[in-house]
Amino acid sequence: MSDVNLNNSDKKKRSSKSKLTEENPFDQLLKDQGVMRPSWKNKGSEAKALAKPISKSILDLKSAFIKSNSKGILVGRTVLLDCNIEQANLLTQTFFGRFGRKEGNDIWWFEFTLEEAFYLCFSLKCIKIVGGDGSVKTDNELWEYMICQDVAFPDVFKAYAHLRDKNWVVTRGGQYGADFVAYRHHPSLVHSECAVLVLSEKKADRLRVWSDYECMLRECDGVVKTLLVLYVNRNDEKMIASSPSCLEGYGVDERTVTRWWSAERRREDQAAM
Repeated sequence: MSDVNLNNSDKKKRSSKSKLTEENPFDQLLKDQGVMRPSWKNKGSEAKALAKPISKSILDLKSAFIKSNSKGILVGRTVLLDCNIEQANLLTQTFFGRFGRKEGNDIWWFEFTLEEAFYLCFSLKCIKIVGGDGSVKTDNELWEYMICQDVAFPDVFKAYAHLRDKNWVVTRGGQYGADFVAYRHHPSLVHSECAVLVLSEKKADRLRVWSDYECMLRECDGVVKTLLVLYVNRNDEKMIASSPSCLEGYGVDERTVTRWWSAERRREDQAAM
């Protein structure tokens, strides 16, 4: 969770139980839209999350990887990285990548999506990425490579970074028909809260008619998730995504979409509980 500075009087007014949700700067959006509160998996999960917020784990990860001069390798639409047990623990705590262990030694390997790898390399600047020839790729070279893999990469990455910068844990959302799934903290502690769809000029093929909304909302209701739509606005139709510096000009509009229930239906649901 993000670390929001509160003055002493504010701290006294707010209970420790509500502190976790208030630490997340994205929480006010969810509160305004009536989105559910975190669903912790176990009795002690909230206390564990409070004791070590994701923001602290990210700082630890960044420091450790910068010192080790770690390098990942581009392999198609993924990046592979060898790391030791300490680094593996940090990546696991912050929920980056999928991991495996090399048989017979203490070397672990992680497989990152393009968005995860570029976030670690470009945003956190804690790893470097090399190509098949062994040379370290510049940010611009990586950018060009990733756009070749996915023309919508600039918009999808902007949405991914937008959530990660707010200390949400972000994973693939294909199993829910979404681009991403967002968690308040590590998935071992809390259930995912939002199914995230990314829309933009390059990704405008979804939610075009009401039936699209209806299908997606039914899916989200079935798995107890809020539908979060992130619309990436390039702010200038002529803006060419020729380098990652263009991301500074992109904006992200956030919308939560929920189904409307009549007062009678809500009373029926409450009576059944």
